[in-house]
Amino acid sequence: MMGSVAAAEPMNVLFIAIDDLRPELGCCGNAEMKTPNIDRLAAKGILFNRAYAQYPLCNPSRASFLTGLRPDELDVYSNEVALREKRPGVVTLPQAFRNNGYFTASIGKIMHTGLDENRRQVFFRDDLSFDHFFSARNKAPAIGETGASRLLGNGKIPWAFWRAAEGGDEAQMDGMNSAEAIRVLEAHHDQPFFIGVGFHKPHDPFVAPKEYFDLYPLDEVKLPTDPADCSPLHRHAFNHPELFTVHAAFKERDCREFKRAYMACTSFADAQVGKLMATLDRLDLWDNTIVVLLGDHGYFLGERNWWNKLSVLELGARGPMMMWVPGVEQMGRTTDSIVEFVDLYPTLMDFCGIQAPHKLSGKSLRPVLEDSSRDWKNCAFTQVTRKNDMMGYSVRTDRWRLVQWGARGEDGYELYDHSKDAGEYYNLADNPEYEQVKRKLVSRLKEGFPMLGILAAERDTAD
Repeated sequence: MMGSVAAAEPMNVLFIAIDDLRPELGCCGNAEMKTPNIDRLAAKGILFNRAYAQYPLCNPSRASFLTGLRPDELDVYSNEVALREKRPGVVTLPQAFRNNGYFTASIGKIMHTGLDENRRQVFFRDDLSFDHFFSARNKAPAIGETGASRLLGNGKIPWAFWRAAEGGDEAQMDGMNSAEAIRVLEAHHDQPFFIGVGFHKPHDPFVAPKEYFDLYPLDEVKLPTDPADCSPLHRHAFNHPELFTVHAAFKERDCREFKRAYMACTSFADAQVGKLMATLDRLDLWDNTIVVLLGDHGYFLGERNWWNKLSVLELGARGPMMMWVPGVEQMGRTTDSIVEFVDLYPTLMDFCGIQAPHKLSGKSLRPVLEDSSRDWKNCAFTQVTRKNDMMGYSVRTDRWRLVQWGARGEDGYELYDHSKDAGEYYNLADNPEYEQVKRKLVSRLKEGFPMLGILAAERDTAD
């Protein structure tokens, strides 16, 4: 299992999760973005151009990649349920390291919804997984709540808000979290460790120190433009009526301020990543520490007039992901291989020589890391729920994305040809020319969602 990069001593893991971060980064081809530290990590390690979340929402996505299981296997589809309520005995990724003698820490937001000792829901905490837990939530000084600010749109939704805050980095949660992460690295770098650091920004509300807003003059912010002839949105594509009410109230100024604030928050998170990388430099940890950085899912910034997540289309399902693994010669490259976040658990088990504690639904990315040009998975799966527990199931192949709404497709389909339509503006699902493609992709859905195969068999038997 250990392979060519096995070391005499255990390798450490620094696992960085950034909330609501889409591939809006310099290393992902966005020249507007100022993200030098994440770009440095991507240049040092390997950047996955096509990495997909299994659910486009914080808690289900994190529950999935922290267990190596898909949302259907966990029965976790919202932010309102804790993983341990559904699967109390499951061994999380950091817990597997802890069980094998590693010091483990959670700083900021790694897990979304946990349970305390009385089985009451708490943010971010999981005592089975971590020796040390720290969250700066509700601990930031008052000066960080001052500065120029504005509610966007109709002003009725508190999260549609930005503030160019006073007080600098450590007057904000993420600045406090990075400071704690550095302290923990300094205290525990001489023993095997798994340290998870979760940064809150660019998640709304869009609050960051004012110097990061200054990086992006408002009149230079570019807004997306949808084609005039694009297909009508499927009725379930963005099924969140209260958000559409907000978006409908956005004027051009609101849109520019929203995107500028998101960009400022991204640069703020990038600066915190830079502090962690400087600590790895100073403590000489690069030679024995695997570094993973990812956003927990994608995000829309005005495409199709959507300013949020909760979509299984490309911009909702795809997130940034990069890794540095000591000793792997292929580092410093990018790969277009399709990968899933659920692959992270088996990958880290593989490189650290730890036996997986349960059957995992992903696959180790070692072959891709050792040869970034190699084809890997032929598809990725993402799902999302809508009203009345109706589920949307998505499969993304090299060329196509199919979305099936409902367990039997009773609420329709979406089909997009990425060879011609990278923005997924033209739905081909009802075009007879593509009926065979659609049928094949419907069959492929059963690979990622076995329950669909069971339901299909039951339907065939009933017929």
